[in-house]
Amino acid sequence: MKQFNHLKIGIDIRNIGKKRTGDEVVFFELVRSLRIINEYEYTNNKIEFYLFTDVTDKNKLEEIKRDLEIKDDERFKIIFLTPSLIFSLLREKRLLNNKFIWNLWTLPRYLKKHPVDVYHTQYITPFFVSKKIKIVTTIHDVSFKAYKQFIRWSDLFFLKILIPRSLKRADKIIAVSKFTKNEIIKYYNVKPEKVEVVYNGSQSTVHSSQYVNEDIIREKYNLPEKFILYMGTLQPRKNIPRLLEAYLKIKDKIPDTKLVIAGNTKAHNVDKKLQAASYPEKLRTGAGKPQADIVFPGFIDEKDKMVLIKMAHLFAFPSLYEGFGIPILEAMSQGIPVVASDIASLSEVGGRAYLKFNPCGLDEMAKKLYTGCTNEDLRKSLVNLGRSRVEFFSWEKTARKMLGIYEKQVRPNF
Repeated sequence: MKQFNHLKIGIDIRNIGKKRTGDEVVFFELVRSLRIINEYEYTNNKIEFYLFTDVTDKNKLEEIKRDLEIKDDERFKIIFLTPSLIFSLLREKRLLNNKFIWNLWTLPRYLKKHPVDVYHTQYITPFFVSKKIKIVTTIHDVSFKAYKQFIRWSDLFFLKILIPRSLKRADKIIAVSKFTKNEIIKYYNVKPEKVEVVYNGSQSTVHSSQYVNEDIIREKYNLPEKFILYMGTLQPRKNIPRLLEAYLKIKDKIPDTKLVIAGNTKAHNVDKKLQAASYPEKLRTGAGKPQADIVFPGFIDEKDKMVLIKMAHLFAFPSLYEGFGIPILEAMSQGIPVVASDIASLSEVGGRAYLKFNPCGLDEMAKKLYTGCTNEDLRKSLVNLGRSRVEFFSWEKTARKMLGIYEKQVRPNF
């Protein structure tokens, strides 16, 4: 059993409960896995975790505690912070962004009085925090550098200012893939030794349909009987309009197979092309109509996600740019064949376990979608390869590596 001196770890969990898909999943699964590891391997109670959030609703906080399975665990404490009155007024007047207020004032003020040894956040690090507090920041991707045309100018302005400063302040930068590490080094000239690759994990079949009836999910989201599934954000880099066009090319050849685009249509930075009047009527009226060829069920509750994936005939992921690609692993874990973009990050994660296409090649994408739907021998092969591939990734491995990184920030010779 490993023995530690007392260690206080702060983790930013503001995205939990905010329907942020990938960002939320990473920190949710990290905290839950840290609790499991901590419970069985660090029984001397020398490690304490402080989970920082801006959620103040008591019912929501209780829900977060329950979902993270920390409700009765004294080693995990949720710290909810609210801005001071003057900053609240500035936020209401939209003169300051809430995230800016948090990093500029709310969190630093708390940490000055109640310091932790290590504070783990993502992207933007807090301002004016003592150097005694080691800062770890996770970078999921740098799509805002690679595909600037897809980002709002106001967001780019703040990212241009804050990301370089954050990477400089961070004591350790976590990249979710080797590809992302190389991108960080390329765009920000960061020393390689400052960046640590920590792969994301994948939910296992334990979260599958044994807990929720598929008929309930089908009715809840108005799903067709047989469908190709995309699940994720609807940002421009996700390349959803091209997926729709590719499906329209083959839909008459597979009339019993529909297309389901699962994602929050009201979220920040949704691709405007998805609302374009030039698209066929079915693309604009398909939501909630299982008889339509293309269905937009909206955001999928976390507890329903793996069940819905398991119901799919094929999982499609046409993204132009990814830092990792959790959704393709989730599909593989449920025994669903995957067709996805032939890009560096997805190839790093998926290996040979998915059918690849050029994300800019409409005809090739359509052909691979059709093949993935109809070639039974290929489908069986992809399912077997996918299940083997998933074994390389787990949230337990992620949590174990992060524990080591936290420790080394305070005790370099650990």
